[in-house]
Amino acid sequence: MTPAVFGLSGLGLTADEKAFFRESDPAGYIVFARNIESKDQLRSLTDELRALHGREDLAILIDQEGGRVQRMTEPVWPKFPAGEVFDKLYDIAPATAIEAARLNAQALGESLREVGITVNCLPLLDVRQPETVAAIGDRAMGSEPMQVAALGRAVIDGQTRGGVASVIKHMPGHGRAIVDSHMELPKVSASREEMEIDVAPFKALSTAPMGMTAHIVYEAWDSTHCASLSPKIIDEVIRGQIGFDGLLFSDDLDMKALRGDVPTRARDVVAAGCDIALNCWGRMDEMTGIANLLGDISDKGRARLNEAMMVTSSHEEAEMADLLSRRDALIAAAA
Repeated sequence: MTPAVFGLSGLGLTADEKAFFRESDPAGYIVFARNIESKDQLRSLTDELRALHGREDLAILIDQEGGRVQRMTEPVWPKFPAGEVFDKLYDIAPATAIEAARLNAQALGESLREVGITVNCLPLLDVRQPETVAAIGDRAMGSEPMQVAALGRAVIDGQTRGGVASVIKHMPGHGRAIVDSHMELPKVSASREEMEIDVAPFKALSTAPMGMTAHIVYEAWDSTHCASLSPKIIDEVIRGQIGFDGLLFSDDLDMKALRGDVPTRARDVVAAGCDIALNCWGRMDEMTGIANLLGDISDKGRARLNEAMMVTSSHEEAEMADLLSRRDALIAAAA
């Protein structure tokens, strides 16, 4: 198994993709808006991927956060709120916000499970700061670490009930970045003591099944390498200080915070300690290069993947319309 998650080029698999994916056997896939047209089409695509590998618990990822980041969109799917909605609700009624976030996440899980998606890259556990870059902005669930952790726990619980695995991101915290890592490399000069605020939600939810690194330089820990490329940060901070022992993805390899060609980036994030390199764009030359450079997934990585995907068997039957109705009633009552 190649320790990579690959993107797809279109609404269905091409002959070249089928042949390559069958041979390279990636750890999973990620879908974007370009891969989505209807419920039937998306379910057919995910079923085809499962059949290709004979793995019912295949990791098929999506970024379905709500707000600005929602790949499955109206009118086929409902609009889900951004994290900031639950942040503001928490100021009024914390217990109501937590339950609303759980119901919302369970509805998200139901909508994903219906079309064969098994992993959602949510929740964000980034603690918002006054200077937080707009790329995070209203996606964050608050400025107080324990509030972010409480809401994040509700999201994980809801998605688990919906039969979908959660990815906590962006470790060890994106809140202090003042530039967008999609466009350039952020550098954070906060001290180790100041960074305790950022790592606190991740530490509180360190038993999450999956996590994702940040392409950010944290000068207090490693002034040379961003977290995704830093053995020191992955070993001492993410695995050590935070105590996270789940499956660790890099953030997307195509982001401009990283330098060098994409296959080399994949090799380097895995060498640094990420279990899985995340390559989102479905470009055959890049995917082939990654498969040629990476060896097999580590035994530890495979065990973490298998354990994380066991979450998908925890589904609790529920009607999405009922979940959304109960969520909206809580939000309205608090308002």
